[in-house]
Amino acid sequence: MDVKSAFLNRDLEEEVYIEQLDGFILGNDPKLVCRPKKALYGLKQTPRAWYYHLDKYLHQQGFSKGSAYNNLYIKIDNDKLLILVVYVDDIIFGSNEESISQNFSSVMQKEFEMSLLGELTYFLGLQVQQNKDNIFLSQTKYLKQILKKYGMEDLKPVCNPMVTGCSLSANDDSAIVHQPTYRSMIGILLYLTGTRPDIMHAVGIVGRF
Repeated sequence: MDVKSAFLNRDLEEEVYIEQLDGFILGNDPKLVCRPKKALYGLKQTPRAWYYHLDKYLHQQGFSKGSAYNNLYIKIDNDKLLILVVYVDDIIFGSNEESISQNFSSVMQKEFEMSLLGELTYFLGLQVQQNKDNIFLSQTKYLKQILKKYGMEDLKPVCNPMVTGCSLSANDDSAIVHQPTYRSMIGILLYLTGTRPDIMHAVGIVGRF
């Protein structure tokens, strides 16, 4: 589900003052400032106000926050489990019972203005295929975009993720590389290890340099 205008209309816990906008001078005094009572886009307090409001509401609904990730919430009622993940203004949720998910959706729509996007198929570069027995995750679309970005989409595939017998060193005669580009490529590969654990060892090695 996608929350509409999540960063707007949330109460601010702190006093915030903004300059008057050009062409909108109150009382003909340009030295006056405005104090917003509600959150606005662009304020650093705005995301915090949204998360505070959502976190408070979810706890009222009986959710507990995950110990490893602050954006993971869990609700257990006997053998019924409801899990949800929050990413900015998007919420992914699932349960082992369909009626629990439907009830949660109805409750959330009463509190927040939101739209339901249906069954999860794509999220943050992850492709999700769901069926009765299992869930399959892949990053084919993301990987194709990366290959195209670095001009590698026409290269032939190989079986091994890294050349065997290759010894890397920080002090050798190899050509100097552009460090920001290299670090970007390593970051991309690290994100791919979420669905491709077979490349984790190779990525870990090249990440050292």
